[in-house]
Amino acid sequence: MNHSPDEKSPSGLDSDELALRSLLHQAVQEMEPRDGTLDRLRRAVPARRARKRQAAVGMAAAALFVGTAIPALVHVSNSAGSDADPSIAANSSQVQGGASSGKGPDGGANTSGGSGGKASGTGQDNPKDTGKGKETGTTTGASGGADPTATSTATAPVCKADQLGSATATAEVPDSAGIVYGTFRVTNVSTTGCTVNGPGSVTPLAQGAADATKITVVEHAAGDAAAGLPAPSLYVPKLTIAPGSAYEVKFAWVPSETCPTTGTSGGTDTGGPSADPSPSEGASSASGTTTGTDTGTSTQLITEDGTADGSVVVSHTTEAGSPTVSVTVSNACAGTVYRTGLLAGS
Repeated sequence: MNHSPDEKSPSGLDSDELALRSLLHQAVQEMEPRDGTLDRLRRAVPARRARKRQAAVGMAAAALFVGTAIPALVHVSNSAGSDADPSIAANSSQVQGGASSGKGPDGGANTSGGSGGKASGTGQDNPKDTGKGKETGTTTGASGGADPTATSTATAPVCKADQLGSATATAEVPDSAGIVYGTFRVTNVSTTGCTVNGPGSVTPLAQGAADATKITVVEHAAGDAAAGLPAPSLYVPKLTIAPGSAYEVKFAWVPSETCPTTGTSGGTDTGGPSADPSPSEGASSASGTTTGTDTGTSTQLITEDGTADGSVVVSHTTEAGSPTVSVTVSNACAGTVYRTGLLAGS
């Protein structure tokens, strides 16, 4: 049946609205989506929803981190004072979260509790608790763990004269250049370790035809004539030696002139006084050589080849003043004694 213009259709629309609806349908009835649009929509909509969820979760996590980290940092800085370490902020959950216990970062026991946040355990990483650790770590000698002749910062007492003994002095045969190398060795004869603060003194004493004015003592340096001595880099300023251990000082006699012959030295005069009778007499007695007359004059011997007999007694005295040990370099009248610094005993 026909409807009047004022009557509405069963869908609730009047005639004008129905006409407009028909026009709109006719305008778009030929429009179609491109291929794959529906698939893209099916993928894009869930992906967008997932991104929104992830963003919301990330914002919540960031807010939670800021809310817990800032109070923890404030609490640690207030409780630890000047000794606080910002690197422990990551462990703030143990500081604030009641009592907890377990292994610390260094493997030792660690407990913390309440608002105090104080750790207790072995005390290995407490900077105020290092006194005993240093004492046990620097002892040498009887413990057997450390090298008894190595340098050490331990507070071992300075070696006294009665702690040093068994001193020996040796000299090798001259090499092709006439250089004589020797070694002084001093041992700790006490039952406790002690520290040697220096190499002591090395002194020469001319005998016979040797000329004291032409004999000098210098410390060995790299590039000098005594190439067979240890390098100066091996010297140590001080040395802690355990009972039974030793230190060494090495020397080298480098001649500068040969001993005079009978034609130039007047060596046939066996009764004339020596240049320095008193020291010569004492050194000759100590080293086992013979002296001249009972009045203190020495006999200038003449060797079979016509060369005057001269020698140099090289002595070493410890930093403590005793003991003193000597060795005689034969056929030596003028030259230089090169000496080393303090060396660890081999």
